[in-house]
Amino acid sequence: MTKAAHILVIDDDRDIGELIAATAESLGLRCTAMTDAAELPRLLTPEVSLILLDLMMPRMDGIEVLRMLGQLGSSPGIVLMSGISKRVLETAEMLARSLNLTIAGHLTKPFRLAQLEDLLRGHIPQDKSPPVRPCSQIEVTEDELCSALYNREFVLYYQPQVDIASGTVEGLEALARWQHPRFGLLPPDCFIPRLEALGAIDSFCWLMADQGLEEARRFASNGRPAPRIALNVSVQSLKDLKFPDTFLGLAGKHSIPAESIMVEITESGLMQEPSSTLDVLTRLRMKNVQLSIDDFGTGYAMMQQLVNIPANELKIDRAFVENMHANSSDRVMVEKTIEIGHELGMTVTAEGVENEAQLEFLRRRGCDRAQGFLFSRPLPLAAVNEWLKNRHVRAAQA
Repeated sequence: MTKAAHILVIDDDRDIGELIAATAESLGLRCTAMTDAAELPRLLTPEVSLILLDLMMPRMDGIEVLRMLGQLGSSPGIVLMSGISKRVLETAEMLARSLNLTIAGHLTKPFRLAQLEDLLRGHIPQDKSPPVRPCSQIEVTEDELCSALYNREFVLYYQPQVDIASGTVEGLEALARWQHPRFGLLPPDCFIPRLEALGAIDSFCWLMADQGLEEARRFASNGRPAPRIALNVSVQSLKDLKFPDTFLGLAGKHSIPAESIMVEITESGLMQEPSSTLDVLTRLRMKNVQLSIDDFGTGYAMMQQLVNIPANELKIDRAFVENMHANSSDRVMVEKTIEIGHELGMTVTAEGVENEAQLEFLRRRGCDRAQGFLFSRPLPLAAVNEWLKNRHVRAAQA
């Protein structure tokens, strides 16, 4: 915990504010309690790392405060406190996330002191990391994007996909990054929408597919075959009826068997150009390429469309996994997605798995695979084989 870290408490009950402040200070944390949310803008400094906010306040309620924090572009974690129903609390959390606010937990009143202590210990960072510049503040020009394609400034990072039952690494998802000459390494949110708007997303996807298939050959080691490689494909590419033949030609060029490739498409993509999409995806499956439906539950695919797509894998979006212990609606989504996937003969993979509690929940519910920070962050090419080697060594010693 850095000395500069600071906690704010907003609660019209002065006794509650003083209790939280005393508890925080007993843990060596600096805390300021206020009964009037109007003071918040003055006290919201860069040192503030956590805000505990009561929803039910007479002058300015918690929803109004969340709206204000959203307008201020607030970055601290927020803990919602209330004695109202759990469903209302969960809805307030959903609203906060829609405002790009970070929810760090909730406390249902009356709470026990031990709950408060656990929350403060668990959510206050040990080190205050420098703020990440959001993509909305990074302006890249059309010339820079065209130059990036021509000069191959886009690179792939790889995140392992692990079999939950055995611990075996079954796949590596290829995730694009931009090694920008001015801004450094940029995530896909900073450039994918711009590429789509420019009509260059298809060229970008073919560039990444070529790079991913070429690099996939390097992941075999010590007589072990390379894990399956998962490549994200644009909906625009799936409108081309020649896509399967061109894609398999590219795989052949790099000597990668079709059954070692997973093509990932987003759920929302299933609804665009359904006839050509079904044509292309069915032919890919006939050629032994595996298919994955990504971000399930966040788009607008109808169940009938899901039934029609010959997919091997259904991926649970990280947003549901992240909140499934705190949010009953997200928990139901996770459970039902696993059931639906298995009923349709698909393997189910959960994204965004960050701790053992999430993994154990998924294991008990019969989820097949997991990927997330619990196993590894996305790794650059140079680090993937070292990670795989260490994973194999640990498995052999277990």
